[in-house]
Amino acid sequence: MRSPSTSFVAPGGRRRRRLLAATGLVAALALTATACGGSDEDTANGDPGAAASASGAADGGDKLQIPADLSDRLKEHGIDVDDWKDGGWKDWDKDKWLSEAKDFVNPVIEGLWKPERMMSAQEADKTMSVKDASAVQDVSDPEPAPVEAEAERTPYHENAAPVGKIFFDSPEGSMVCSGTVIKDVNHPGKSNLVWTAGHCVHAGAGGGWYRNIAFVPAYNDYGRSEADLTNANPQEIAPYGNWWADWAATSNGWIDGGSESGGAGAAYDYAVLHVKPEQGAKSLEETVGAALDVDFSAPAAAEAGQMGAWGYPAAPPYNGLKMFKCLDEPGRLSLDASLPTMYRIGCTMTGGSSGGGWFRVVDGETKLVSNTSIGPLDNTWLAGPQLGQDAQALYENMSETYGGQ
Repeated sequence: MRSPSTSFVAPGGRRRRRLLAATGLVAALALTATACGGSDEDTANGDPGAAASASGAADGGDKLQIPADLSDRLKEHGIDVDDWKDGGWKDWDKDKWLSEAKDFVNPVIEGLWKPERMMSAQEADKTMSVKDASAVQDVSDPEPAPVEAEAERTPYHENAAPVGKIFFDSPEGSMVCSGTVIKDVNHPGKSNLVWTAGHCVHAGAGGGWYRNIAFVPAYNDYGRSEADLTNANPQEIAPYGNWWADWAATSNGWIDGGSESGGAGAAYDYAVLHVKPEQGAKSLEETVGAALDVDFSAPAAAEAGQMGAWGYPAAPPYNGLKMFKCLDEPGRLSLDASLPTMYRIGCTMTGGSSGGGWFRVVDGETKLVSNTSIGPLDNTWLAGPQLGQDAQALYENMSETYGGQ
């Protein structure tokens, strides 16, 4: 679900970018992911904060209990968890579309995301119109030349294991985004954190949290066609299983300013999920065998060097079944003089690639530095937020408060 936009050309016209050799970044991301051994997930303690939100199942067992304070809040909205799991989540009445940061609820509905339901999920057709472009032309760099997206090598678990596909339900139906397994500084080797875009979890101003959010690492591991997936082994589609978001956090900038057109929230369009498996006890990082650090240094575009964007584009000419990547040197995109600038690279990926991680090599290590947020209607470039102190605070709060869940 990438929000496309009406593109504009900054003064000087279209800038031709030198296509860099892919060897360094691609080789660094080619992480062989062998499932590791380990103990059960840590038991968490800590209370929900303002930026992150809790969810869980009401039936106990190995599933999380909904915290009492959130359960009371749900009752205030007239929501019964059991009714929710029986289909009540399909009620998108404005009064029941929970929107505040602490209102997120996502109880596991085991078996909901069957392979055929995953394949039917669509990218959202959203547009962003760049208004008052003349006011930011002196800040934005010239529009980059398109970079043709390249299919990732299969199997994905050997070449880009931390990358996966995010599924969720919205008032418009089942939708898709992309995401990345990231490390948890407070739980080394046992992370359950996924990085994605804010608009993949929350509709922004005037809207609320999306529902039934699940992450599937290395989705369609062997890049099978739609016809081949009809009778595919479930392990080929979801080699590491389905992981439900039981906690979620996105920026106040996105919640307050995000819109179907990107809006003022685009520069803050990032989110962190804490996930748990439908079945099993090992952490996401142990199961996948790989996770990436996040680089919060927000380097200037001119100093960032080569970046690569990974994701599962779903709008034509793609169908959301295969993983693609683009490599380019970033430039600056300013949507408003009062907002932080965004990174922009040439890339032909379409809707569905939203939330997919942008990576760069720092001291020989591949790190996540941004995520896909917006792009033009003609699918020639992508833009993503710079991850600075606010993004780091969001991540640290998630790690410290909920990481051990």
